[in-house]
Amino acid sequence: MIMSNRHWLSLVLCASLLFAGCSDDDSDPIDPTVPAGSNVVIQWNQVAIQAIRDARPGPPQAARALAIVHTAMYDAWAAYDERAVGTMLGDNLRRPSNEYSAGRKSMAISYAAFRALSDQYPTEVMKFRTRMSELGYDPDDNSIDTTMPAGVGNTASAAIIAFRHFDGANQLGDLATGAYGDYTGYVAHNPAIRVDVPTPLASIPFPSRWQPLTFENAAGATVSPGFICPHWGRVVPFALTSPGMLRPPAPASITSTKFRQECEELITMSANLTNEQKAIAEYWADGPSSELPPGHFNLFAQWISDRDDHTLDQDVRLFFALTNAVFDAGIAVWDAKAVYDSCRPITGIRYLYNGQTIRAWGGPGQGTVDMDGAAWRPYQPSFFPTPPFAEYTSGHSAFSAAAAEVLKRFTGSDLFGFTWTFTAGSSKVEPGIAPSVTVSRTLGTFSEAADEAGISRRYGGIHYEEGDLVSRTMGRQSGVLSWSKANALWAGYDVNAPASPLASR
Repeated sequence: MIMSNRHWLSLVLCASLLFAGCSDDDSDPIDPTVPAGSNVVIQWNQVAIQAIRDARPGPPQAARALAIVHTAMYDAWAAYDERAVGTMLGDNLRRPSNEYSAGRKSMAISYAAFRALSDQYPTEVMKFRTRMSELGYDPDDNSIDTTMPAGVGNTASAAIIAFRHFDGANQLGDLATGAYGDYTGYVAHNPAIRVDVPTPLASIPFPSRWQPLTFENAAGATVSPGFICPHWGRVVPFALTSPGMLRPPAPASITSTKFRQECEELITMSANLTNEQKAIAEYWADGPSSELPPGHFNLFAQWISDRDDHTLDQDVRLFFALTNAVFDAGIAVWDAKAVYDSCRPITGIRYLYNGQTIRAWGGPGQGTVDMDGAAWRPYQPSFFPTPPFAEYTSGHSAFSAAAAEVLKRFTGSDLFGFTWTFTAGSSKVEPGIAPSVTVSRTLGTFSEAADEAGISRRYGGIHYEEGDLVSRTMGRQSGVLSWSKANALWAGYDVNAPASPLASR
């Protein structure tokens, strides 16, 4: 956990600006107009998801950014609720009850979202400014007058931004070269191996450890990506009492019968992939439009909002709890990834079956073939054969299970009813070939959606069974903890106050 005098000074400055802007005037000012279209929580969530697609951060950074944006929105909204307290400034932003209007809430939320998004994605600021103008707000209004909605939103967002700049994510690059750079000194034990040729045993000196891959990316450049964010287990979480709180026991040893059985399962899956399994592997890979797993469940939440005809008040609470559960799940997962530094299936299978003939998927359009185990490859696009970080534990499984837990609790039911469709020939792995028929899947429950997301990574050949199942449990635990803390906050309990038994930091 990283704190600093600079961090606390930022909060003090925010608080001083807050009180300088306060007023005892309880007159009823002109109510701002509510923007047309969906409520602003949904509109800004759409903007945040598009920012992920455009800026293409790693999964843990995407989860953190969504949590920051929705926390800023929640903190601004809480000023116009009779009970809710903010995560940073408690009830110090509380406005008189005669100001609890949809227009003021929408305005405060929008300024908070705009400031938080601009901080998270500085390359996309012009898009955020455009959305502010479309909503009827002035993006250059930097007011800190907290008697007004713009000042409430700006102040709420400034506090969460100040806190998160020094939460251990290294967003500003202060602790290493470049934003989000590693400062733990992580070095891969194994050399990079090429995906498109068999791997000699000598190239896997540490078979149980993570191994970089060399391949041609979508731009045609030869790359060997390093481990994304090995320091992420040091990021300050939302509801976990420590980043390692949910850390599971070590995975099965590469010399164990269990590990070999898990590899055999993946080889068998690879040899017998159905149209449906191929579609599942690709649908869940990085979301329908590259919004990554954290953004994918935000799309589901938008669908639920529409299905259940949510109000703005409901959506601000839902997305606040959801994104923080996913954020914490990412911290727990990356903590385990760095601690155990476990090998991906492409390393484990190429090591265990090196020089042995196996039957497995042979590559785009090749179907199932006999091959040397040293040449086994996952069912993934050639330009992104496996995500560049350790296998154990699974981000997809934990992100999805955490989100499903919150959605179940918020709606009061596990019922989902969402249908997705994967068109014939639309595969990125086998363009124009797979699936050979259009596949449609109806997800009856949130739990089913989370489980399908988890097993999709086994169909795709990038996670073992243990990594998937253990991570589902971690995700559910994260969902419960974040849901409890979010409920306490909007019920009026300042869980960050020293006397609170729920305090998380």
